[in-house]
Amino acid sequence: MARSRDRRPGYSRRAQYGIFTGYVIAILGVMAGVVVLVTSLINPEAFSFARSSAAEVARPLGKAGAAGRASGQGVFGAIGAYFKAGQQNADLRREVDAARASAISMQSLQDENRRLKALLGIVDPARKPVATVHLIGSTASSTRRFAVIDAGLRQGVKPGFPVRAASGLIGRVIEAGPDTARVLLVTDPENVVPVRRSRDGLAAFVQGASNGRIDIRLINMGVNPVRKGDVFVTSGSGGLYPPGIPVAVATDPHRDGATGHLAADPADHEFVIVEPSYQAQASAQLQQITKDGAATPAEAP
Repeated sequence: MARSRDRRPGYSRRAQYGIFTGYVIAILGVMAGVVVLVTSLINPEAFSFARSSAAEVARPLGKAGAAGRASGQGVFGAIGAYFKAGQQNADLRREVDAARASAISMQSLQDENRRLKALLGIVDPARKPVATVHLIGSTASSTRRFAVIDAGLRQGVKPGFPVRAASGLIGRVIEAGPDTARVLLVTDPENVVPVRRSRDGLAAFVQGASNGRIDIRLINMGVNPVRKGDVFVTSGSGGLYPPGIPVAVATDPHRDGATGHLAADPADHEFVIVEPSYQAQASAQLQQITKDGAATPAEAP
């Protein structure tokens, strides 16, 4: 006899209760998801504890993955260098000769700057890093751009601290757990960095474009003087990023500024440096100067 197509539970109370319970659980799951989604949109900081806890749990795997990526890049780099050794040797010789000439000019400029600063009484703030850490993860294809580092509150890392690599700015810390921290990258659309052109101080700001690229927009609109290859560094405005850190290189000038690429790509760096905010550094330096001045006895007239 063929099985009836009627799937109703009939008079079985157990089957009826099972179906009813399934519907209730499904509805409660949908409602909980809607509540979580609305809360995350209205108040993104509400789940910072959960994100920090997840980052702490994933920290060992992130460090292992970072080490594996670095090892793989080293192996492929060694193979490529073996086949290009001759050309690389010639290129390196030319670079060494050019660097030697530049070093001589740079030394003379440094001596002149030191002499002028001594005449003007200018003291440069000492930028002591908070920590040198692993960059254990970063978003690659999301519209939001974040990274995770393996240092947190225990190592002195706090929200608002800039994160940089040897070649330029990476971003700033927005959340810090005990041993991990979340970094908002320069390529994120909500991260706006005040910059200036390195050769003449032209004021602008850099903002992420959601696709791994960045937009360089001028503050003073008018005739666009930006050219391909112009380097933009942090200006120090706002008191967050210290001045002089490379941020972007212009590649495609347009009417309002230019499209560019980062001076430091997070995907190319395993280690990064966390520094205190520029305002905190300036306040600490001012307190130290005041303390030193108070400790020095006044000379008799």
